[in-house]
Amino acid sequence: MANKYGVIFDVDGVIADTESVNRRVSIQVFDDLYGVKGVKAEDFAAGLGRGAHEYIKAAARVHNLDLDAEQLERAVQYRQDLFLEILKTEPLPAYPGVLELIEAGFASDDFQVAIATSGTLEKSRAALEAAQVPYTKMVYVNGNDVTHKKPDPELFLIAAQRMGLDPARCVVIEDAPNGVQAAKAAGAQCIAVTNTTPAEKLEEADMICASLEAIDLATLRQLVD
Repeated sequence: MANKYGVIFDVDGVIADTESVNRRVSIQVFDDLYGVKGVKAEDFAAGLGRGAHEYIKAAARVHNLDLDAEQLERAVQYRQDLFLEILKTEPLPAYPGVLELIEAGFASDDFQVAIATSGTLEKSRAALEAAQVPYTKMVYVNGNDVTHKKPDPELFLIAAQRMGLDPARCVVIEDAPNGVQAAKAAGAQCIAVTNTTPAEKLEEADMICASLEAIDLATLRQLVD
């Protein structure tokens, strides 16, 4: 396995612009369920990449809203329902370079490709299908598979294990600080793409790029070797 490499894609903010949809529906959750208006995109920053519960809790803290466990579950479920409804009517194309890099990995004898996301199975699957990502052909780890969300490394450790690879042979592609921290804690290399977060907040990554159009398999090999 020494010559094998793994590339692990996050979904939200890496595969496609799901974060703009996440923000829209999350703002609507606060308005519809709690009558809280004026929620802004930056209110969710502390929860970015950490799963739906932490995403909602981040803005709740900003607005001094104390949600009990039942309220939080209701908010998360309502958020997912709204997200799925939007994807039924609005396109969600993959970011430039994403599908090309995935296909290059499939075509290579020394690469394996995986998806690893904090999102639920239902929500992440809808996003992958909308972006036309062939996720059934790769290792696919989602938030339903883990106990600990990012920045804990569990998600990426499971992905590497399912590929049969040491995490050090893997490159994780992320867009959020919590994801970069999780990748590094797992012992993987990390490329951060600035789709949702400015470069200065992603400095823990091994490489930062503005688009995956700039990344090819040779780049990934160089990071690992």
